[in-house]
Amino acid sequence: MAKSWTDAWQDDLPDRYRAVRGLTEALAAPLSDADATVQSMPDASPAKWHLAHVSWFFETFVLRDHIPAYQPFDPRFAFLFNSYYEAEGPRHARPLRGMLTRPALAEVRAYRAHVDAAMLAAMGMLPQPARALVTLGLHHEQQHQELLLTDLLHLFSLNPLEPALFNAPPATPVDLPGPLHWIEGREGLVEIGDDGRTGFTFDCEGPRHKAVLRPHALAHRPITNGEWIAFIEDGGYRTAAHWLSDGWAWVQAEGIDAPLYWKQSEQGWTRFGLDGRQPINPAAPVTHISLYEADAYAAWAGARLPAEAEWECGAQNIAAVSGNQLDGAGCPRPRPAEAGSTLAQMFGDVWEWTGSAYRPHPGFRAAAGAVGEYNGKFMSGQFVLKGGSCATPRGHVRASYRNFFYPHQRWQFTGLRLAKDL
Repeated sequence: MAKSWTDAWQDDLPDRYRAVRGLTEALAAPLSDADATVQSMPDASPAKWHLAHVSWFFETFVLRDHIPAYQPFDPRFAFLFNSYYEAEGPRHARPLRGMLTRPALAEVRAYRAHVDAAMLAAMGMLPQPARALVTLGLHHEQQHQELLLTDLLHLFSLNPLEPALFNAPPATPVDLPGPLHWIEGREGLVEIGDDGRTGFTFDCEGPRHKAVLRPHALAHRPITNGEWIAFIEDGGYRTAAHWLSDGWAWVQAEGIDAPLYWKQSEQGWTRFGLDGRQPINPAAPVTHISLYEADAYAAWAGARLPAEAEWECGAQNIAAVSGNQLDGAGCPRPRPAEAGSTLAQMFGDVWEWTGSAYRPHPGFRAAAGAVGEYNGKFMSGQFVLKGGSCATPRGHVRASYRNFFYPHQRWQFTGLRLAKDL
């Protein structure tokens, strides 16, 4: 019997490597060369580029730097598939990645196979610093697995045929999960951030430090599609008083009147997903909303967005591997919350916007060298999201995990959970 992704992650490094790389291949298996080449917007990357870039990471930081006999698959790929590492020199411009009609998808897959063969042959002889880079590279690839799916979703949404990436039966509508109730959070002096004792974490998750929390409560679940429809019907997108100034300017300039991928017809609201266009499930968490929209909804509801420290403290005793997350090449979509009286859906379903800026934790220091560019240099103008989504590989996130996007971005599986002061 094949190992589950969770079991494979608990084994030795070669098995972890095979499991993560194999999932990427499985997710990309349905794609044609055309599917994998087109770039739908500057924020997204073609699937072919994702497949090559994560291989470039291993080739550059592990094989090139630690295996002297390694021969690159194609030296030109160093220019094509570097993302943002200034220390690695010039690179192909991000907005022009969709112009890379060559190499073809088959050649990119051959590149992956070349890197995989070299990596697995070298695994037993790698020094500890290189093995740490392999682990970083695997978590990096898991991030790109989610980006691969969300970028394909955006691409397919622009096709008038609205093709589905995955064949999946329509979700069965269920009753709304009932009104929100509030879970009182911790207050006073708390500790958040990575303490270096829980296995792999990204550098931006630490160091562990103290924060002060005022009396507050978190909603027991995320906001649903049905609740969002009530916001729309009450003029939420037409009432400036709910919106931050930048958000209101964005709504006006872009003509925003609903979450991304939503459409309204005489039959009601529908949304486009990786399973094609489907009727809105009122009980499922709303997703594909910007920070501006999340903040406006919170203002309309008489609440606010959680602070990062409030969210993290609320999630610290909840199993991060729980919830609706990506377990294989099935169709990711948010699911309704189950009935309960405790915090639900803290992990999986939708990334939850916080009201906290993505800035360094006190004492943060970027690592030396190119890998130090991984997170630190992006700590400007973005906001923290927590908890993972239905497209996040299971086992990838934890309470200290910090995702981050600009406030207008919403092509990821982004949603919200309310907070309030007590």
